[in-house]
Amino acid sequence: MDKLTKISGVAAPMPLINIDTDMIIPKQFLKTIKRSGLGVHAFSEMRYDPEGNEIEDFVLNRPAYRNAKILIAGDNFGCGSSREHAPWAIKDFGIRVVVSTSFADIFFNNCFKNGILPITLPQEQVDILMENAERGANAIMTVDLEANLITTSDGQEVPFEVESFKRNCLLQGLDDIGLTLEKLGHIEAYEKQMVGERPWIFDTPEAPPAN
Repeated sequence: MDKLTKISGVAAPMPLINIDTDMIIPKQFLKTIKRSGLGVHAFSEMRYDPEGNEIEDFVLNRPAYRNAKILIAGDNFGCGSSREHAPWAIKDFGIRVVVSTSFADIFFNNCFKNGILPITLPQEQVDILMENAERGANAIMTVDLEANLITTSDGQEVPFEVESFKRNCLLQGLDDIGLTLEKLGHIEAYEKQMVGERPWIFDTPEAPPAN
């Protein structure tokens, strides 16, 4: 998983509330188990018309926000089903930070496991960031995870909090597999100990003779 320490870039304003995971990545794109390639389908039913043409007034289709790295979203972002494809699609689009007043719990936790930083802030602070994001491509926002600080394009600073374990995982680029591999030495030592103490567990029965 890619490390996340500091992200500077355009922030896209998406004030709609209750954006659920089906809106983020519709069910017809859930067949894949690959994490890449889903960005083109992110927010598909809002980005494209039935013929597959881009809807010009959707925020991520506007020239100013096509390369957005930060999303300023409405309340209860990521509600609905628990599909892990939702953070996959957002990250593959290029977004590494989502800010909202609240998130669905499963989506919130899935973000950390997939290299996305979800930040929860009071409404008045989200309003400040939303207004700044609406200024377009010239309004570059910076999210500094090491300092727990968001800085708007005009220098306003908005502090945020992240649970220390989740913060450390993002800073070091550790997902569940990475966390397990950090303990590889202990795992191997335990396995060797078990071979010595309980060798019968590891005995491989002989295969029966072929007829």
